[in-house]
Amino acid sequence: MKFFNFTAVTLTLASYSVLYAKDKPNILIIVAADYGYSDSSFNPFHSPEVSTPNIDRLAKSGVTCTDGYVTAHISSATRAGLMTGRYQQRYGLYTAGEAGSGLDMSAKIIPQYLKEQGYTTGQFGKWHLGPDIQWSPYKRGFDYQFGFLGRGAHDYFYLNDPKDPIYRNDVEIEEKGYLTDRLGEEVVDFISRNKENPFFAYLAFNAVHSPMQAPEKDIALFNTPDTTRNIMLAMIHRMDEAIGKVLDKLEEDNLRDNTLIFFISDNGGELKLKAENKPFNGGKHMDYEGGIHVPFLVSWPSQLEQSICSTPVISLDILPTILAALGQENKYDMNSSFDGKNILPLLKGNDKIEDRVFYWSGGSLDPWWAIRKDDWKVVGNKDKRQLFNLKKDIGEKTDLSEQYPEKMKELVALHNAWLEKMADPVNKANYKRWSKGRLNKSDLKREKKNNE
Repeated sequence: MKFFNFTAVTLTLASYSVLYAKDKPNILIIVAADYGYSDSSFNPFHSPEVSTPNIDRLAKSGVTCTDGYVTAHISSATRAGLMTGRYQQRYGLYTAGEAGSGLDMSAKIIPQYLKEQGYTTGQFGKWHLGPDIQWSPYKRGFDYQFGFLGRGAHDYFYLNDPKDPIYRNDVEIEEKGYLTDRLGEEVVDFISRNKENPFFAYLAFNAVHSPMQAPEKDIALFNTPDTTRNIMLAMIHRMDEAIGKVLDKLEEDNLRDNTLIFFISDNGGELKLKAENKPFNGGKHMDYEGGIHVPFLVSWPSQLEQSICSTPVISLDILPTILAALGQENKYDMNSSFDGKNILPLLKGNDKIEDRVFYWSGGSLDPWWAIRKDDWKVVGNKDKRQLFNLKKDIGEKTDLSEQYPEKMKELVALHNAWLEKMADPVNKANYKRWSKGRLNKSDLKREKKNNE
């Protein structure tokens, strides 16, 4: 009879625990602002003038989620959902103004979870979850912070605006350079300082959000008939270069294989500024696909092979996926703690996520709303409602509401039920003024009655 050597097994398990702690993946989340779905050269719908070799490096070293969503068609609301793994409406945040005015300080966000796991954490760039230092990321679990707080936009050259200063760890500082470059440089420095232990870097570009500004030498690289488009392409080019420097640093320090990277945009591209969201309808400020369906890449070379994932995912999934990557999913009741899901099995091609429903609502101050279940999607704006089958009509050109009234009724009922579970808007004065919007409770009850 063969006996187990329990001492050896115990030592092996102990050694594994030490190894696991040492080999926890570094985490990098990169968020672009107002970045068009098809403005990356890895995307088959891109225009010929687009070239993003470093963003393409992420696609070539991981999973391209072709059906990746964010939770809002505007920046600050999406960021609240990303940071918490919960729909931002649970905190009463529906509009850009509400979310930009401050995410509840009691809400637990990504760096706070990772601090519990021994991570050093850094935030770089756009925050947009509170207008001043009382809402600063430096007060919410980030060990290091470099960027601006109050608005969704910032001048790219004039970095010392007293009305919107650059902060380092809550201290206003004097800065020079092109802001996109500086954000990349700061992340490179952060990696250098923290490469011996696991770190989390949140790189939140303000590019390619307005104002439309880029160095002249970069604008000269592009020669489309549209001047605004040329500036947009130059801003993309500069952001891509900054991402490349970060990836180069990870490779130089032999960290790339064990760094889990997410890349998304905070919402769809801004059409009036010549971003492109092909093949979708609409863009920023709309709940058509062009406003909420974004580039969504996940790269972790030691764990994920290059592949395409066509199952719908959403930015809410990023936090629970990170916790699963750390082996912490059993520490939390994932279904009650988060609206997002652990998508690691999906990214590895081993699983499917069934019966997911995605919801959007901007409230009646921003009266777009939408719901997606399977291939069906309803888009509403005030009193207008449209039904689309995305499998057959990704461009949302054909309204099927008259052909499939029962499907419309089903999805509206689901959205109503979800909305009832969300918090009232934090701006109660505006709430009282609402008359035609989705979040007026009396209107909601009337709509339910009409749909019965």
